[in-house]
Amino acid sequence: MAWIDLSVCILLFVLLVYVFASVTITNLHKAYMAFHSAMMLWPFSQFAIKMTEDPILQLLYVKLAFLDMAFLAVGWLYFTLLLTNQSKPPKRSLSLTIPIPALVGALLTIWNPHEWFVQPVLGGYSERIYGPLFWITAPVLIGYGVVSLYLIYKTLVSNHSARFKKQVQQVLRGIVVVLSFIAADIWFNVLFPISNTVIPGLTSLGILCSAVFFIIAIHRDKVFDIVTIAHQDIINTITLGIVVLDDEEIIVETNQSLPAEIELRIGDRFDITAILPKEGPSDSIGLFIRNYQESPLKTAELDVLYTKAGERYVHLHVSPILVGGNRVGRIISFQDMTELRLLIDETTLQNEILHEQNQSLITMQQELYLTNEKLRQMAITDGLTGCYNREYLTQHLEHEIIKKKDSRNPFSILLLDIDFFKLINDNYGHMVGDEVICSTVNAIKQKLRPQDVLARFGGEEFIVYLPETSSEEADLLAEQIRFAVESNLICIPHDNQTLSITVSIGVLSIHEQPHEEVTNAKAMINDLFQAVDQVLYQAKREGRNRMVGAVR
Repeated sequence: MAWIDLSVCILLFVLLVYVFASVTITNLHKAYMAFHSAMMLWPFSQFAIKMTEDPILQLLYVKLAFLDMAFLAVGWLYFTLLLTNQSKPPKRSLSLTIPIPALVGALLTIWNPHEWFVQPVLGGYSERIYGPLFWITAPVLIGYGVVSLYLIYKTLVSNHSARFKKQVQQVLRGIVVVLSFIAADIWFNVLFPISNTVIPGLTSLGILCSAVFFIIAIHRDKVFDIVTIAHQDIINTITLGIVVLDDEEIIVETNQSLPAEIELRIGDRFDITAILPKEGPSDSIGLFIRNYQESPLKTAELDVLYTKAGERYVHLHVSPILVGGNRVGRIISFQDMTELRLLIDETTLQNEILHEQNQSLITMQQELYLTNEKLRQMAITDGLTGCYNREYLTQHLEHEIIKKKDSRNPFSILLLDIDFFKLINDNYGHMVGDEVICSTVNAIKQKLRPQDVLARFGGEEFIVYLPETSSEEADLLAEQIRFAVESNLICIPHDNQTLSITVSIGVLSIHEQPHEEVTNAKAMINDLFQAVDQVLYQAKREGRNRMVGAVR
């Protein structure tokens, strides 16, 4: 039975290597790797206890296991705080307070006065009896998990968790699983053993299951990687000083080109008045501050003079980051204009140099515009396939319905689902699954018209909006897509095999839109999605690899 714990330890190490090799390292990933390493220590200690007959070594491993559990409990809570605060580190005072209860429990475990924590059975600790200190320490450590559950619950019910709700739910499942296995271990092996028989590996298996949930959350957590990707691919290539803020005015990124007079730290709340010089024209500074505070959806510009380290003229440019018309943050750029101002003040004979500087400024402004465009594109497209995401299509349909509310032109919607996609992932792995999805998207695009809109609906489902398309035209196009996908041979990387997949397609055609004013476009779109989903499931029930159409 000892090999169960050793197997769990090996599997945890494999998962740790996988995380290290497959993600961009952020504060979240560093915290996770720390307590994932602690996860490995518990099953290793349980294995070591059973493999030695020396009671001194057995007691050492018992203490090491519970010391590891204390560290693991603190790690769970730190990991939860980082996740629910979107990768911002907790405050220093809170960071120092969190480990105190676990540290006290760990010291009691190591001390084990009068064997009040654990007592040997038959002279060894392979089988042991837990004393009163165990019943003090164990609830404290379990309490860390309970606090983590409470923080996750608060995050899920808040209005700020929509962008990372799935990741938080994964962590919730992981913590619930490990707490359940720990509770089962205490219940069946400590409180009420069945015929004095120990059920081995319960806590170790719980740790392994929770690690799987945590890794899913880490690997899919694109929210925490967006800032890093933008920093590496865009922000560091710009000579402007850059500050990126979220929608709550929290600093999420800076670069090394900021003026020396400006000291900002990631995670702090941004104060526009703190970065402006005390001297200078109060009218223009006051107008800039009012525009910044009262018109967050508009751009604002200001030229300021810093005198702390010599005279430095800096041009400030503030622009919102918009996704679907909603502001999700701001970008503030700092362009050092000192040289340009000196050239202007020095002589009018330097017109050629002045022109070059102006061209440089235009280029930098274009770079900033491209930065905004890239961030916007990241928000409306699917990272795997490159096609639009569901949110973009919903907004596009809302606009189309409102714009064409008096039109009688028909339109159609196709909902496609890859048949038996789960078997592909199970048999070939998720990398092949991703290749199947991308290859299928390419096959679909070859049959679409320029005006058609393709979006990833979720998982292996895709949706196509066909404007001004009748039911006959939509059915014909759906059949062409179905045949193109079925004829598409997909090569499996590192293998000589090829795959041929099929899709089920639901077609919903709208011949006439209602003449009355559209008062709730979102509700109408949800109704259309539900209707075409029912048609898709009819195609599945009839045997898959087919098209089923419906007309409204």
